[in-house]
Amino acid sequence: MTFTLYDATIPTYLQILGAVSGLVAKAEAFCAEHALEPDALLQARLTDDMLPFAYQVKSVAVHSIGAIEGVRRGVFSPDMTPPPATFAGLAAALDAASAALQAIDPDEVNGFIGGAMRFEIGTAYRLDFTAEAFLLSFSQPNFHFHAATAYDILRMKGVKIGKRDYLGAMRKLD
Repeated sequence: MTFTLYDATIPTYLQILGAVSGLVAKAEAFCAEHALEPDALLQARLTDDMLPFAYQVKSVAVHSIGAIEGVRRGVFSPDMTPPPATFAGLAAALDAASAALQAIDPDEVNGFIGGAMRFEIGTAYRLDFTAEAFLLSFSQPNFHFHAATAYDILRMKGVKIGKRDYLGAMRKLD
C-alpha cells in the first residue's frame, strides 16, 4: 500500500475537525451549566497577546479546507475576517469544512504534488513552497497549533475535557 498526500492530510483534518466540534459543544454546555455568557469562553485567551477561542476554532477550518482551497488557487493568505461570534456559528464553520473535505477526490489531492504554492501577506511577505511542503510544513502545524490552543483555553477555563476530547475519532483497526 502506498501512502499518499491525501492520506497524510485529509483524514487527520477530519479527525481533528470532529474533535474541535466536540470541544465547541462542550464549551457551549459549560456556559449553560455555569450560567456564563458565551463570550466568557468565545473571547477567552491564554494570554493577552494571543487570539481568543473563537479565532482558534475558525483557524482550524482555515488551515484545513482553507489550505486545500489555497493549494487549488496556488496562493494562501491569512483569513482576516472575524470569527463567528456564537457557538452555533463556530459549529457551522467546522461542519462546512468537514463536508467540503469529505467531498474531495483523493486523486485531486495527490495530483497537487510538485505544484507551485505561495503563502503571502499582501505584497510585503511571500514564501514559496511546493503544494505538499505547504500542506505538511505550514498548514498542518498551524492546524494543530490552533486546535491545541482552543483545547488549552477551555482547560484553562475549567471545562472538563481530556486528551480523548482532543484526539477525536482515531483511525484504528476494527
